[in-house]
Amino acid sequence: MSVKKVPFFELEARMKRFRDKMDKSNPEWRIAVIFSKINMYYFTGTMQDGMLLIPRDKEATLWVRRSYERALDESAFSNIKPMESFRDAAASVGKLPDTVYMETEVVPLALYQRFRKHFPFDFVKSADMQIAAVRAVKSSYEISLMEQSGKIHQQALEMRVPQMLKEGMSEAELAGELFSALIEEGHHGVSRFRMFDTEMLLGQIGFGESSIYPSYFNGPGGNYGMSPAVPLLGSRERKLKKGDLVFVDVGCGVEGYHTDKTMIYMFGKPLSQEAIDAHQRCIEIQNEMAAMLKPGEIPSQIYRTVMNKLDAGFLRNFMGYGNRSVKFLGHGIGLQIDEFPVIAEGFDEPLEEGMAIALEPKKGIENIGMVGVENTFLVTPDGGRCITGANPGLICVY
Repeated sequence: MSVKKVPFFELEARMKRFRDKMDKSNPEWRIAVIFSKINMYYFTGTMQDGMLLIPRDKEATLWVRRSYERALDESAFSNIKPMESFRDAAASVGKLPDTVYMETEVVPLALYQRFRKHFPFDFVKSADMQIAAVRAVKSSYEISLMEQSGKIHQQALEMRVPQMLKEGMSEAELAGELFSALIEEGHHGVSRFRMFDTEMLLGQIGFGESSIYPSYFNGPGGNYGMSPAVPLLGSRERKLKKGDLVFVDVGCGVEGYHTDKTMIYMFGKPLSQEAIDAHQRCIEIQNEMAAMLKPGEIPSQIYRTVMNKLDAGFLRNFMGYGNRSVKFLGHGIGLQIDEFPVIAEGFDEPLEEGMAIALEPKKGIENIGMVGVENTFLVTPDGGRCITGANPGLICVY
């Protein structure tokens, strides 16, 4: 079976951009090491049990414990070597510089200690922000994959979900049917997050009040989940009834690259006018933000511009419900659903063309659920270009 490889020129360009970013932000750097499979895939086109060593002035090396054969088969990376343990790599590489840059947000202490046992060094510094900044700007290759994901997302949520909704079905049943439909359409089968210790197969699916139930997940919506042990996906007990709002917030992806989309449905009869009006205001907010997604715009300023326009009544239960609300209006997306930049305070670096951002203004309505919208946009000189469809939601299923 033929393997779809990330093109060699793509890998070269990513490595060069990372080195340039490190040169600018940390002129003294001499070596970086990458352990996480997502970043390994970004730079090498394969995700294996191993490590990627990136010296400043020498060729980077991907050291693979398992599976070296698979890495050779699926990667166009130019320098892949096998190892049984860090000891093998250390015998070949020799002594490292005193300071090593690594992914401090994701490397477990035990892994760090095992690595340092065989590669002694004195100091560790973070390369997380440099990697995030490089990954934030998508190439035409990456954008093409996200556009494919967006089309699948649009087809599944705008066309297929309305046909699935049946009175008496559970949230879990809808989740199962939707996952199957997404796979059938071409979804790669998982939703990946950089948020620590976050599991997600599909997303959040909630009927009515379930969609505003508290959740540990850092998003405005919620649901009851399968159980306290599996607090996401959807409940087997909560059944769909006439008059319910249906909240579907799920990820989709193609060859590693995601889009994010939320759609709201009215099942059996219209929602209250309060809910409809709040939903329409969320659509307006999305469109206002999308118009500002241009190179040079500042994410934190976009956030403040929008938030300062909202009155106290609307801000109540905006981007959450009760005492649970999030402090952002959108987030970068790519190999993981929650990437940089974020439309929030503290994100002061200007947007660049090619960034991908999911905008998700939402508002909780008491006894009804979470209204609002989410779509994925590309930053362009003309403003955000939506790649997940323009349906405003509140799709009627009667």
